[in-house]
Amino acid sequence: MPGTKHAGDPQGVVDLKLDLRSPLKSAKNKNSGFLDGSPSELPLLEKTNGITAFQALIHLVKCNMGTGILGLPLAVKNAGLLLGPLSLLAMGLITWHCMHILVRCAQRFCHRLNKPFLDYGDTVMHGLEASPNTWLRDHAHWGRHMVSFFLIFTQMGFCCVYIVFLADNLKQVVEAVNGTSSNCHYNETVILTPTVDSRLYMLGFLPILMLLVLFGNLRILSIFSMLANISMLVSLIIIAQYIAKDIPDPSQLPLVTSWKPYSLFFGTAVFSFESIGLVLPLENKMKDTRRFQAILSLGMAIITALYIGFGVLGYLQFQNDIKASITLNLPNCWLYQSVKLLYIAGILFSYALQFYVPAEIIIPSAISRVSKRWALLLDLSIRFTMVCLTCILAILIPRLDLVLSLVGSVSSSALALIFPPLLEITTYYSEGLSPHIIAKDALISILGFVGFVVGTYQALDELIQPGHPATFSNSTIFIQ
Repeated sequence: MPGTKHAGDPQGVVDLKLDLRSPLKSAKNKNSGFLDGSPSELPLLEKTNGITAFQALIHLVKCNMGTGILGLPLAVKNAGLLLGPLSLLAMGLITWHCMHILVRCAQRFCHRLNKPFLDYGDTVMHGLEASPNTWLRDHAHWGRHMVSFFLIFTQMGFCCVYIVFLADNLKQVVEAVNGTSSNCHYNETVILTPTVDSRLYMLGFLPILMLLVLFGNLRILSIFSMLANISMLVSLIIIAQYIAKDIPDPSQLPLVTSWKPYSLFFGTAVFSFESIGLVLPLENKMKDTRRFQAILSLGMAIITALYIGFGVLGYLQFQNDIKASITLNLPNCWLYQSVKLLYIAGILFSYALQFYVPAEIIIPSAISRVSKRWALLLDLSIRFTMVCLTCILAILIPRLDLVLSLVGSVSSSALALIFPPLLEITTYYSEGLSPHIIAKDALISILGFVGFVVGTYQALDELIQPGHPATFSNSTIFIQ
């Protein structure tokens, strides 16, 4: 990518995250690439200045530490104290396996077509071209379009999640400001001062978000990435040390729940694990790609362990009072209020990074159809329209847990669970696949599809039920 420095340079490390989280292809423009909706296709030249195995591991873990991990304690509650961590373990193993499938299929087509790198969309397209079915071969380009669609939906969904998160946390900080103290150790009840509806906070963020999405230069966005990483890392460390101490008696917590709340667990869990789009760019960026499979296995093991630990400890600490984001359960002292403010800052910067992906998929195609005279106006109009769309969707679905579950069920399940097993079948079927591999792939895809249907249905059902509040009640915070 133009503008990316050597991996040993701190700035280069920051730039790499942009490579991994956005489907950027190298192009003539120095500040922005031509995007097609698939993970990034990096220039072959960068292989000589690639990253080490340890750096690849750090990036793999770092790119999974977003808002999803903050919703895992509620997800464990929705599944049960026993079923929750077991399901997270199973989800981690399945998504790890699907990532390996994607890497193996991409490598297969790279060797067959003599190409240095294939992205997710290219791999799916070539997989359909290798299918024994004539109709699939004739419509192989649909595979690329499907990946593009779900990638856009996922990234726009991330942006909606961010807006709801920003509004909920800032609302709580503002309402508790008069009762905030510097003492985090004594038990006391803080009555929040009601302000305005959280949806008005979302509208309040709209002008700021519109300004942030104007930065299309990757060098500027890399600064946002660095600030977001620092803010989130500090916040997660402080949260972890709080939830790990003085855990209440868990004997009354259910071990297993019913299927309805469990379907919401599925959406949140797959949302958290949905990082399959970064594995191919990360492999291409490594100096020694032969070590990538081992790094991927180690990274997913660390991520799964962190998710299980964070989810279980958060649920044990706050039990039935756990909220959609664990930051909403933190005590009302300045230390933990600053954690919320740090995460708000980190999510604000991350919004611009996530928005970059769908914007650069859609905008180049749109402005290529108009004269240069109208290109800038159309560019700005599309950007502002897309920001307004994410804000409108967040206002329509102002519950953070349901937004997480809905985005995870609809798009993350397709990219992470449904497509890779089917890709393995179409890629290797003509070479002779054993029946148990076909059965295994079919089972994983069916699992993903069932989660897609049931999780989406349950999230929408929760939204339309008249008895449900629009947002979680934050009327009282207990300081411990």
